[in-house]
Amino acid sequence: MAESTVAGRPRVARRGIPEGIRRGAARVDAVTPAERDRAVDALRAFAILGVVLGHWLVTALVADGGSGLRTASPLQHMPWLAPISWAFQTLAVFFLVGGHVATRGYTSARARGTTYGQWLRSRLSRLFKPVAAVLTLWTVTSVLLLLSGTDIDTVHTLLKLALSPLWFLLVFAALTAVTPLLLRLNPLWPLAVVLHVDLLRFGLGGPAWLGWVNVAAGWLVPFSLGAAWTRGELERRRAGWILLTVGAVATAALVAWAGYPASMVGVPGAGISNLNPPTLAAVTFGLAQCGLALLLREPLRRTMRRPLAWAAVALLNLSAMTIFLWHQTALMATTATGLLAGHLPGLHTLPDNLTWVAARLAWLPVFTLVLAACWTTFRLYEQGPRRPKGRTSRVIRSNPTPQSEKTKARHHA
Repeated sequence: MAESTVAGRPRVARRGIPEGIRRGAARVDAVTPAERDRAVDALRAFAILGVVLGHWLVTALVADGGSGLRTASPLQHMPWLAPISWAFQTLAVFFLVGGHVATRGYTSARARGTTYGQWLRSRLSRLFKPVAAVLTLWTVTSVLLLLSGTDIDTVHTLLKLALSPLWFLLVFAALTAVTPLLLRLNPLWPLAVVLHVDLLRFGLGGPAWLGWVNVAAGWLVPFSLGAAWTRGELERRRAGWILLTVGAVATAALVAWAGYPASMVGVPGAGISNLNPPTLAAVTFGLAQCGLALLLREPLRRTMRRPLAWAAVALLNLSAMTIFLWHQTALMATTATGLLAGHLPGLHTLPDNLTWVAARLAWLPVFTLVLAACWTTFRLYEQGPRRPKGRTSRVIRSNPTPQSEKTKARHHA
């Protein structure tokens, strides 16, 4: 489509995209170091989007009467929708990328003479900077709700959903803190721990609390796969195919013959959750996801050469923690506000039929707008004040591809 030249209106480039957006994307693309591995950022962005959309699709706050709300899930009433969880439970990919970035970053920091303490403080500050705003808002909100006479069970439900992303940050921070110990760790070791824990729990009638060992061991599997990626052990496509095939076959066998749930997220009322704590099925499913992620690296690198695609991914990565921490709040704010208009389908009604699914899909743009408002309000807590002129944004700092690292090595040699 030709560009618009009507006075007072923004010029529009081909495909209806405003010229200003195209120019901005081109600037982001131009200042990004050529050696940056954009596939890493793309995988992280997809992992974050998967978690956000997954929660929005399978989490329902049902209004049973009055102003009370309780948690429900369409997977509870329509278990045949379990494949939705396969597409949107993407935490393993996030831990894969996290392990890769952490081990590579630590190695580079040590080469520059940076101490472990300095490196760790820098890493953890990026994770926990936005948390203060979430905790402050929900502390005040909870007090106000209780003072207004809101049922304590409703307040507990809202708090549990709002603060649920924090468990991820705690586990991720713990694994980041032990990064120096993981530089040479074979992923088969934590996988063996998960296997034995599940054998003791489910096969030999061991105590249920034993499963919480898998919170560390289970997520250590993809995190240590990220370290193996840094070491160059996963560069060949064969590695991706092995992980994808073995992980998918093992997961199918565990679900079909070992009694593991088909859903890869927790379902209210279910006897066993694959995610809370992680089971062997969740970990093998994560292996398949990691294999697919590794296979997608080259196609993603090609796609990320397009300025618009890269600018979108760069922006999402810059605000990843803000989006992750506030997406549940966006869901609950929309739900609570909607109560003023009555019990709305897809928002307050029981998720027990496809009509609810269709209505929930229609609510997704509203959740997105509310999340955008949260991002606009609280992004400063993650990104900090505007950087001085001439200082490169961390969204476009070097994140070298294996090929560029080899080129640099030859140059310095």
